[in-house]
Amino acid sequence: MSVRVTLVAAARSSAPLAERFDDDRPLDQAGWHEVRLLAHALVPLAAADLRYCSPTARSRATGEALGYAPLVQPALRDCDMGRWRGWTFADVAAREPAAVDAWLADPRSAPHGGEPLLAFISRIGGWLDTRPADDIAAIVAVAEPAVIRAALVYALHAPAPSFWNVDVRPLSTVTLMGGPGRWSLRLDARPS
Repeated sequence: MSVRVTLVAAARSSAPLAERFDDDRPLDQAGWHEVRLLAHALVPLAAADLRYCSPTARSRATGEALGYAPLVQPALRDCDMGRWRGWTFADVAAREPAAVDAWLADPRSAPHGGEPLLAFISRIGGWLDTRPADDIAAIVAVAEPAVIRAALVYALHAPAPSFWNVDVRPLSTVTLMGGPGRWSLRLDARPS
């Protein structure tokens, strides 16, 4: 039996250029506004058999605001960014340009002392592959954009560097259908 996993990107907690690595800030005013605007299209996903979220404040708040009453899944946590936690990409690029270059070029590297990209993608893929399929037709999970990018790379068996080429906008959705090792992608339009 196959399972349908719909991933919903958490609403934002800061302006895009102010986003910080491994950040756990709550939704900002713009994020709450986006939830109110798009809720009509996302609330029906609450009918899923299982409802999950990343452990971040903004993922939990997004799931609650949409009526999902999600169960926090530690496996859906964002990539561990080690000593770069709390820094913006611009901060890191200015302070450690060679380390950023190494990190972007080699998915096995972790110059920040945290989790390598390959390990992150594998962790998210492991979560996907262990979703129950018996008597479960639909799952919804609110997650950080990086989690959704990792899930897509894993499901499509894409090379790890393709992670950098996927843009996940706040409150966008994507659906994966299948089961362990055999996922297919269904693109959903961003609700308007």
